[in-house]
Amino acid sequence: MPTRLVQLVVDAADPDRLARFWATALSWAIVPSGGGDIDVWPRGYRYPDPVALPLTFVPVAEPEPKTTKNRIHLDLATQSEEHQTGLVARLVTLGATPADIGQGRTPWQVLADPEGNEFCVLEPRPVYADTGPIAAVVADCANPEAIAVFWRLATGWVPGDSVAAGVSLRSPAGTGPYLELLRSADAKTVKNRVHLEVAPEHGEDQAAAVRKLIEAGAVPADIGQGEVPWSVLADPEGSEFCVLTPR
Repeated sequence: MPTRLVQLVVDAADPDRLARFWATALSWAIVPSGGGDIDVWPRGYRYPDPVALPLTFVPVAEPEPKTTKNRIHLDLATQSEEHQTGLVARLVTLGATPADIGQGRTPWQVLADPEGNEFCVLEPRPVYADTGPIAAVVADCANPEAIAVFWRLATGWVPGDSVAAGVSLRSPAGTGPYLELLRSADAKTVKNRVHLEVAPEHGEDQAAAVRKLIEAGAVPADIGQGEVPWSVLADPEGSEFCVLTPR
């Protein structure tokens, strides 16, 4: 595999506020990483361990106007109906708001964080019993089965069993959250506010990894990043992601 999944990045008008919300929501720690970026990950975590997928909040002076739901969102795990009800109530006190994305009546609750990023608080499901607070990172796709071939290569993850429709991937270590690729008819119209970041292992070649991903269907993407040590690509369906330096 040329790369592995190492973190999830969220564009934020106010990274401090959003990091505080998510750190409290997940009972994780805030870790400033320089340049205005803020990481949130479990206490005692050693990056990059697949036991968790860190969240990185990056300052964006003018985020893309939010005209539709995000194509990537988090699903949070719960252990009981009481836990789900209590978690939803606690998240609302922290600044989350109920969100209607056309879900209708469902056993899960859809909320939006203080900057409008949708996420779900799931009803108890045994498949997520060992994921930690984040059950899954969910990505909208036009063709989950086709794009899964690319994302298996990019993440280094293997097929999971967390969804009946769509494709599920998970670290080969069998730990941490799932990546769920679900079918959506919604077209991609703006740069994703939330995106995945992958990286080669220590001692591997970043440029060679980028070439392999381009050979697999990725294309270079310009989102105004300028001269940076990472490479910005778009997957075969146009969703942006970054290839970081080896780590």
